[in-house]
Amino acid sequence: MVEIEDHPKRYVLANELHARPFPALEPPARAAFLAIKRVEGAATRNRSDDLNHLIKLLDRFGATHPQPDATHYSGDLGRFHLKWEQHTEFVTYTLFSKGVAQQPFDARSFEVFPQDWLSSAPGKRLTSALIRVELMPQDEQIADKLAGWFVPESLAVSRVVDGRATIAGDFRIDSGGHIRFAVFVADGTHPRRVGRIVQRLCEIETYKTMSMLGLMRAREISGQLGAQGSRLADLTGDLSSAAERDENALMSLLDISSVLEKLASDTSFRFSATRAYAAIVQQRIEILREEPFNGRQSFRDFMMRRFDPAIRTVEATEQQLATLAARAARAGELLRTRVDVERAAQNQKLLESMNRRADLQLRLQRTVEGFSVVAISYYAVNLLGYLLTPVAERVGLEKPYMIAGLVPIVVIAVFLVVRRIRQGLE
Repeated sequence: MVEIEDHPKRYVLANELHARPFPALEPPARAAFLAIKRVEGAATRNRSDDLNHLIKLLDRFGATHPQPDATHYSGDLGRFHLKWEQHTEFVTYTLFSKGVAQQPFDARSFEVFPQDWLSSAPGKRLTSALIRVELMPQDEQIADKLAGWFVPESLAVSRVVDGRATIAGDFRIDSGGHIRFAVFVADGTHPRRVGRIVQRLCEIETYKTMSMLGLMRAREISGQLGAQGSRLADLTGDLSSAAERDENALMSLLDISSVLEKLASDTSFRFSATRAYAAIVQQRIEILREEPFNGRQSFRDFMMRRFDPAIRTVEATEQQLATLAARAARAGELLRTRVDVERAAQNQKLLESMNRRADLQLRLQRTVEGFSVVAISYYAVNLLGYLLTPVAERVGLEKPYMIAGLVPIVVIAVFLVVRRIRQGLE
């Protein structure tokens, strides 16, 4: 048999698919669910703080500790069973127990989490829920119970998993600070199937709440987007042809672009996370395979009326931000092109002006050279006159005639010398 070396992560990857088994619940039962998230920097938090907080709870009950780098844990805490999971931005605690509270959704059911332990949590409560699991009675009895437990206007009810269970919830925070869910299960339903239903409800609530964080962020920046959009419209609506105003407009556009880029950077993670969480919510609802219950709105109907508009608002805000950034970039490119053209025209005029100056300087230089030939010739003739006067007197040549004869010779000689010097310099 040929041996082959395993990838170092092979077993970790394989075991990850089986790391989070669904709980097994037999009705009647109940669950207390808690999700904790840091207000800021949740995705980059120190994960060891979450693990240490879990260990403090386990020590209260003398339970075994998880592995040092664990991201999930499942174990018994006395008469409760704990399921702990660590996610990218939050951690969840779910405590399951047999039986139901005498008073439905009694806030004291949540007291299984010690108060001092809750106050030391490395984050804030994102959401919490109480889930009541009962055997399924007649539809009339279910309707009577739901009328007393939930707000009718918000109530969502549906049969799920091929009619083996009926789920209900109004997604409202009750006086105890918790969301309520009720699960009525047909007799003989497998405990793992019941556990999956309860787990799906916890996930729907958690990811729904996480998605809504994107809506809050979209509302926070809507005013800034409106202001920057108005500035951009004013700048692009009346672009001046004057170079000075173009440059001022370009600086304003750069300022707008920097603001939009910062907004995009600040919201990119939140908006992309919102899309991902919203997709999970829809997928979890689809898995439940809902069927109508007495004409009530289903979970899908509730999300379509209440949740989907919020997600569309986030998507619209993200699209508006991207559109404004693209418009600012295009306007900036246009203005930069105009400024470059204006500067090129100015440079062309400057070159033409420099050429005219060069022509004038050349003419002036030639004029000066002409005058210099005359001046040099004048001095040269005088010097030669003084030098040749004694000779002229001996030969009987009068000085004026001698000077007259020297002038053309000297002028021609000086002209040739100056011309040669100029050609040598050129």
